[in-house]
Amino acid sequence: MLSQWVRSLSTRLWVTNVAAFAISLALLSALAIYVLDHYPEVFGRRTQTEIVRHIAAGLKFDDAGRPVSVQLNDRIALVFRLLPNEVKYRVLDAAGHPLLSSAAHKDDAPWLNEGLARAAGTIVQATIEGKEYAVATQLVSSGEAPFYVQLATSKQFVDVLVISKLEPIPGTARFVLLIATIIFGLTLPLTIRHVLRPLREASSAATQIEPRNLKTRLSTSGIPSEIKPLIDAFNEALTRLENGFIVQQQFLAAAAHELQTPLTLVRGQIELQPEIKQKEFLLREIDLMARHVRQLLHLAEVSEAQNYSFDQVSSVEVAREVVDYLDGKANSKQVTLHVEASDTQPHVWADRSALFVLLKNLVENAINVSPVSGVVVVTIEQASIRVEDEGPGIRFEHLPFLFDRFWRAPESQYDGAGLGLAICREIAVAHQWRLTVNVLKTGTRFSVWL
Repeated sequence: MLSQWVRSLSTRLWVTNVAAFAISLALLSALAIYVLDHYPEVFGRRTQTEIVRHIAAGLKFDDAGRPVSVQLNDRIALVFRLLPNEVKYRVLDAAGHPLLSSAAHKDDAPWLNEGLARAAGTIVQATIEGKEYAVATQLVSSGEAPFYVQLATSKQFVDVLVISKLEPIPGTARFVLLIATIIFGLTLPLTIRHVLRPLREASSAATQIEPRNLKTRLSTSGIPSEIKPLIDAFNEALTRLENGFIVQQQFLAAAAHELQTPLTLVRGQIELQPEIKQKEFLLREIDLMARHVRQLLHLAEVSEAQNYSFDQVSSVEVAREVVDYLDGKANSKQVTLHVEASDTQPHVWADRSALFVLLKNLVENAINVSPVSGVVVVTIEQASIRVEDEGPGIRFEHLPFLFDRFWRAPESQYDGAGLGLAICREIAVAHQWRLTVNVLKTGTRFSVWL
């Protein structure tokens, strides 16, 4: 069971995808940590750009279109209050004169050597009051007059910011990796089951294919393109198999049919020739050959599903017809045939002629093995038909071979080709019945479970 689970496609897909997902998350986390650790300015530039855009969006203008105040959220306003020397901003007019500032004192000295218009949209390293800063500049338009927002952040501030963001990442990444992998691993089987559903349906359909329904083909609807050629090849193999089976059945039926007429003519010629020696032996052999031919023809017929015509049939009536048909054979062997059934037995859904052949073969076999003055009982019940004899019984080692074609018990003392029970099995399978055999203390019981 374990080895089958390990070898299954679903398990391999699950293991592969979960491993790939976990490795991908781990690599992404490691890459993020590496970038933040070795290139902190990348994170600093992103943070600085967000802050300067927030300042520009928070500008308030008077009626003349000049900025008069900046509205900041509490978090950013707190940073400017607590770290006035590490993070500061200014709002400048086109001439570079400060109009608003985060610091309490006004510093009119320019932060950058280049012009504001040229610096707009960039982040430039600059020295302000002897300290290194990264200065971001953004253009703000209000009416016809341009204004500029500048944000200066010190290197120490960026380092502290990166460290504060970097420290919880490994723990968070491990936690997220574990939880995400568990969730992915639990939900993936549902996805795999959905993806593999067409394969399961094709496999289920393949198990239903047998000689009686070789016309069935596997559907390619929903089948992945990688597997579709395999399904197509399987369907093509079924077509070739069906053609071969049809040719075989046609040959069997044609041969049996063509042999019947010559055998009848030969028998008639022998009967008309009084000088022929051992006439009884020859007639017996011809009758045996004719019986074999009829059984071959029956076998060919019952092996084809289209030869059946189903209807509501009284199993009691069919059983009595079989007894009447074999009454002469039973009398010649001094065997009594008896049918046990009530007249109110329900009808069964069956092919009447096929049911007749099945019961005839079972009762005929029972007559053949019954001793003189023996009794063969045909019992009709709600869900079964049983045929019991008082013969010597069947050896247990012979039971697996009873329904094989052309198999006869080594000690068999009556003529036959070994096809009677094979025909019974074909008929039972076509009707979806079960055919069983039980060895009794005296005799044998064959049961047809309807």
